[in-house]
Amino acid sequence: MQGTPPQKTTPEELETLYLYVRNYTEEICEPLEIEDYIPQPIVDVSPPKWNIAHTTWFFEEMILKQFASDYQEFDKQFGYLFNSYYNSVGTRTLRDNRGDLARPTVKRVFEYRKYVDAKMREFLKQNLPENVRELVILGLNHEQQHQELLITDLKYSFGINPTFPVYKKGFALVEKGEIETKGFAEIEGGIYEIGSQGEGFHFDNELGRYKVFLEDFQISKSLVTNREFFEFIKDGGYENHLLWHAEGLDWVKQNEINSPLYWHKIDSEWMNFTLGGLRKIRPENAVCHVSFYEAAAFAEWKKMRLPTEFEWETASDKFDWGLRWEWTNSAYLPYPNFSKPDGAVGEYNGKFMINQMVLRGASVATSPNHSRKTYRNFFHPHLRWQFTGIRLAK
Repeated sequence: MQGTPPQKTTPEELETLYLYVRNYTEEICEPLEIEDYIPQPIVDVSPPKWNIAHTTWFFEEMILKQFASDYQEFDKQFGYLFNSYYNSVGTRTLRDNRGDLARPTVKRVFEYRKYVDAKMREFLKQNLPENVRELVILGLNHEQQHQELLITDLKYSFGINPTFPVYKKGFALVEKGEIETKGFAEIEGGIYEIGSQGEGFHFDNELGRYKVFLEDFQISKSLVTNREFFEFIKDGGYENHLLWHAEGLDWVKQNEINSPLYWHKIDSEWMNFTLGGLRKIRPENAVCHVSFYEAAAFAEWKKMRLPTEFEWETASDKFDWGLRWEWTNSAYLPYPNFSKPDGAVGEYNGKFMINQMVLRGASVATSPNHSRKTYRNFFHPHLRWQFTGIRLAK
């Protein structure tokens, strides 16, 4: 199964959950001006208008059109415009063209959300079969993923603006949580079970649970701080070819990388762009917006390494997590007992299990109630617009 809702969820509880998630998306959009909804500066960063339309598209395409009797599409063109990557559903707007869509208007997209929400609320009042309830829960978790993307995509769009605009006063997420815990947790080698046990919601890539053998290892109880990363920079970490994967070194040179994303040296002082504006970097906060290449190079500089995702999950009760998505040294691959669901939802995770690295935990931008220790996030190793950080192992 793709995901499992709580047992004995009543129609009223499911509708309440639906409204809670959907309203939070619009709450994120409240500080925006109309002009903020359109830009797509790079292929990985989708416009807010597209994000809020696509999450609505999921409920219309995957649920209402399939299971609601006599449902009438809001606009037949929207199925093409706001499909993301579901080949099973049909053709779609190219990913790097999402920001070219001046029309439909933002007003029209919010009318679309309002229309689908009204139809969904009617639909959810029924005593739905289990497979349909699962799809609703999947759609809500899908929207929670896009809520985080809304925040990270907005930060990137605002971050390339030389005026450093403020999204919301005081919304400096990277400053949440000072790193105080020190030392390493020691984990005894042996056989451990990895993956979801199938209780509560889970994505298909967390299944099926299986055993792994781990050697003795130690894992840091704290994330790497800005202060520690400053030391890496001062010691010539970005110039020392011995620290880097070959692809990582090429990436550094081709893109002239010399610090984490959103760091700016202004009048000899390091500043950090946040959604609350440009601020002086706080050394005690966890470093953020680093690529896998940077994380691996830093670990090499410290004469340590990144944990595997299996070590991370095994040890996760020994430390606090949730400030940053934490790079692991594991490629994003299927578990031995993984199987893709039939139909379009089978495209949700499985087809991306190539050339990407796993991140574990959650971040300060992750939506409430959308984290668990078996969650497997994944991105290409050069990407760093998410709230990514570093935990070391040895």
